[in-house]
Amino acid sequence: MTVTQDLSFLTLITNASLLVQLVMGLLAFVSLTSWSYIFLKLFAIRNARSQTEDFERAFWSGGSLATLYEEAAANRRRNGGNSGALERIFESGMSEFHKVKASLGAKGPVDPGSMIDGARRAMRAAYQREMDALESHLAFLASVGSVSPYVGLFGTVWGIMNAFRGLANVQQATLSAVAPGIAEALVATAIGLFAAIPAVVAFNRFSHDIDRLAIRFETFIEEFTNILQRQVR
Repeated sequence: MTVTQDLSFLTLITNASLLVQLVMGLLAFVSLTSWSYIFLKLFAIRNARSQTEDFERAFWSGGSLATLYEEAAANRRRNGGNSGALERIFESGMSEFHKVKASLGAKGPVDPGSMIDGARRAMRAAYQREMDALESHLAFLASVGSVSPYVGLFGTVWGIMNAFRGLANVQQATLSAVAPGIAEALVATAIGLFAAIPAVVAFNRFSHDIDRLAIRFETFIEEFTNILQRQVR
């Protein structure tokens, strides 16, 4: 008589050994966490790119820098600091530029080099803060992408060991006897790959997008520094 075994995905998980189930649970939790970070980072980078394009359009429209600075400061106060990254970099540079100008002006002749250096340092500091915010959670995605397959493989090896160890109590070893145990173990590898592949793809894509934003920020800092140099001559 032939007995049909239930090898559905849910049955394989529930019938797996405790350690393999713990591995599956850990991988499932890591996968859900990475997916939440993927969506958060996707919206954050898309929003940063849109805000950067809007500010660049306004900056190069030929308007007054003083007016643009006032609008940037107002946006920061109105939005609770959630204005665009490039706009915050610009505001930091202009704010430091005015502070150094007022400080040096009160002491005597204004040193153009000190004003430019102060503005550049302020923009570089703001740039580092913005990049740190954009790169948050990328290390987690990289870790998930590199470690999850090995964690799943560990669960698979452990499950296969248990499956073959159970054959010691069977007089006649058949494929039907060992297949369920091996199938249960392989589920761990499948879950590990399911967690790793999206994390790796997202990490590579986000790293590329963030690098492109970083280039735009650095280019703006240099161009804005040149504009300030022309103004203080």
